[in-house]
Amino acid sequence: MSGAIGRLASRLYLDRPAIRAWMLYDWANSAMYVVIVTAIFPTYFSSVAAAGLPPVKATSLYSLATTVGLTIIAVLSPILGAIADHSAAKKRLLGAFLAFGAAAVAAMFFIEQGQWVFAAGLFILANIGVNGSFVFYDSLLPHVAAPGEMDQVSTAGYALGYLGGGLFLVACLGIILAPGVLGLPHGPGLTPEAATLPTRITFVLTALWWAGFSIPLFRRVPEPPGRLLDAEEARLGAVRASFRRLGHTFRKLRGYRQAFLLLLAFLIYNDGVGTIIRMAAIYGEEIGIGRTTMIGAIALVQFVGVPFAYLFGGLAKKVGTRPAIFVGLVTYVGISALGYLMRTDRDFIMLAVLVGMVQGGVQALSRSLFASMVPRHLSGEFFGFFAVFEKFAGILGPAFFWLAITLTGSSRMALLSVVGFFVVGGLILARVDVAEGQRIAREEELAAA
Repeated sequence: MSGAIGRLASRLYLDRPAIRAWMLYDWANSAMYVVIVTAIFPTYFSSVAAAGLPPVKATSLYSLATTVGLTIIAVLSPILGAIADHSAAKKRLLGAFLAFGAAAVAAMFFIEQGQWVFAAGLFILANIGVNGSFVFYDSLLPHVAAPGEMDQVSTAGYALGYLGGGLFLVACLGIILAPGVLGLPHGPGLTPEAATLPTRITFVLTALWWAGFSIPLFRRVPEPPGRLLDAEEARLGAVRASFRRLGHTFRKLRGYRQAFLLLLAFLIYNDGVGTIIRMAAIYGEEIGIGRTTMIGAIALVQFVGVPFAYLFGGLAKKVGTRPAIFVGLVTYVGISALGYLMRTDRDFIMLAVLVGMVQGGVQALSRSLFASMVPRHLSGEFFGFFAVFEKFAGILGPAFFWLAITLTGSSRMALLSVVGFFVVGGLILARVDVAEGQRIAREEELAAA
C-alpha cells in the first residue's frame, strides 16, 4: 500500500519536500482568491459596503477599485523582480507582500454598512499584497522543478490550489448559512453588525489560512542565489543596479522575441480569463442570481478544477503546451457568449462547471510555457515582466467593465466583448515559435554558467 501511495505521490509531484512546499502556497492563496476576489467579498461589497447605491453603481465602483490595485502592482512588479534577483530575497519579499495583503484582508472585518470607500481601499491593498507575492512565487518555479516537468508541477500547483480554495469556501459558506451552529447571531431582528458578523469572520479566517499554509514554503523551499553584481553594478548599489538591469532586460527583449510574443498573447487572452474570474459574482448579483447559488457555484469551480488542472498537464504532455492552451481559449469563447445570455441560477452553475474545466489549465500552462522560454538565472526579472503583463491583463477587463457601465448603464455587452480577448490572444499565440524560444533560453543559461 505504501508503495502505491508513493507512486501516486510521485505521479502528482508531491514526493519532494521543496515542490510540496511550493505547491502549498497555491493552496494558501487560493482561499484569499475565492473568498475576497471571486465569491464572498464582491457580494458583501455590493450589498453591505455599497448599501444604498444602485447595483450597477456598486459594480462600477468594484471594477474601479480592482483597476487601481492592479495598476499599482503592475508598475512595481518588474522593479521588485529585478531587486529580488540581485539580492537573493525572493522569499523575504514574498513574505512581505503576504503579510501586507493578509493584514488588509483581516481588516475587512471592520467594514460596516455604507463604508464603500473603506472597503474599496482595503480591497486595493489586498490585491497589491496577493499579486505582489505572485511575482516571487512564480519566479521560484524554475528553481524547484526540472525543465521537463514544469508543465506538470505548475498544473499540479493549480490543482492543489483549487482543492484548498474549494474546501475553504465550502467551510465559509457553512458559517454564513448556519451561524447558529457555531453560536453566532442568527434569526430575524438582528442589527446590521450582528447580521454581517458571520461573513466578516470569514475574512479573518481567510487571512489566517493564507498566512498559515504559506509557512512550509519559507521552511522548505531554498532561496535561489542572487545574481552576482559586476563592478559597475557593485558601485551603484543593489537598488540602483536593479533599475539599471531592468532597463538592460527591456533592451534584451529583442533577443527573446518568442517569449515576448507569448507575453503579448498572454496579456490579451488572460485579460478575458481575469475578467470572468473577478466580475462573475458581482455581475451575478447585479442580474439577480441567488447569492447562495453564486457562492456554491464558485466552490464547484474549485472542485471541478482539481482533476481538470491535472488533465491539462497530461494533455500538454501529449499534444504540446501551446495546443492545450488553445483548447482552453476556444472553451472560453463559448463561456463568454453563454454568459451574455445568462438569466437563471441554472445558467450560472453550468458556466461555473465550464470555467472550472479550463481556468487552471490555461493559466498554469501559460506560466510553465513562459518559464521554459526564459533563462533561470533571470527568472525574477522575467517573471516580473510576466507579472506586469498578467496584472495589466487584470486591469483592462475591469476597466472596460467600468467604462461600459458608465457609457451604457449595463454590463452585458461588456461581458460579450470578452470574446475578442480570447480570439486576438489566440492569434498572437499561434505565431510563437516555442522550440526557438526554449533554445535561446538554454543557450543563455550555458553562457551565464
